[in-house]
Amino acid sequence: MRHILKRVITAAVALPFTLGLSMANADTVRIALAETPSDELAAFFVALDRAKANGLDYEWTAFSDEELAIQAVLSGQMHIGFGTPYAAMQRSKAPLRILFQLSKLKFFPVTTKTYGKLEDLDGEPILLHSRGGGTDSIANVIEDRLGITFGERSYVPGSANRVAALLGGRADATIIDLSNKNKLIRSEAGDNFNVLEMFDVEASDEALFGNLDWIQRNEGDVQIFVDALISVYRDMHDDPTIVRRETDPDGPIGQLPPEILAELDGFYTDAVSAGLYDPDGGGRKAAMADMEWYSAAGQLEGDPSTLDIEDFWYLKPLDAAMR
Repeated sequence: MRHILKRVITAAVALPFTLGLSMANADTVRIALAETPSDELAAFFVALDRAKANGLDYEWTAFSDEELAIQAVLSGQMHIGFGTPYAAMQRSKAPLRILFQLSKLKFFPVTTKTYGKLEDLDGEPILLHSRGGGTDSIANVIEDRLGITFGERSYVPGSANRVAALLGGRADATIIDLSNKNKLIRSEAGDNFNVLEMFDVEASDEALFGNLDWIQRNEGDVQIFVDALISVYRDMHDDPTIVRRETDPDGPIGQLPPEILAELDGFYTDAVSAGLYDPDGGGRKAAMADMEWYSAAGQLEGDPSTLDIEDFWYLKPLDAAMR
């Protein structure tokens, strides 16, 4: 049995530590994560385990942010990546295509008590996940809709790390995910922070994408992967505890701290209830929402009604999985 390579990369060639050791062969699917394994990735790793059981040979590498993951796929270093690379697709004319919506942009502006509404953040600094990523696009749309302009934008990957910055007094405003918002507000320090009212967003936060040429040359592996994702997303909508029950105790999620594992049922129950995951993988509905959102966010040029979703999504594997 092959060992699956697990590593974290903070720059294109830097390798701070390695959790396993392997050399990829030509048939190994190389997956670029945009962050280190966390509770938010537990369902994805369950899908990887199901895909492996159906013959998928893979390795994953965790990059420190989405931009590096996108660049790794663009360069051919990795085959499949996490992110929403709309700007890269359009501006570089690279043959990248999205295969599956992994999660929606269900994020929450959280601040110290200094601020009571989004308009109060006009001119104020804000802490975001990554340049050009989901929280950056949320900030752009907030500015556009409310007619405000944030002050300096700083970037710290990982909602938990941005919560730590709030708690440590190193930031007064940020945008974080559902899980970390709930943990913060339910904590002893929760009364020190406000969750500002936010408009609904149906666009993609994280999506699975790859180089179209590679996808079409490896249709079988891609189909196994997409089938596994659909099966997990549908199962967890029926019963969110399936993620914890199928998590490999020896895998990257199973090795997280016990207090995080103990919260998996609560996290996925909250996430499914909040509509964070589409059991149909997004498809055309997500693609249309993305055209509108990322155009408003300044990451796509042109009238979204004139954009062809097939310039950005490759829907054949998802259509086949739905059948």
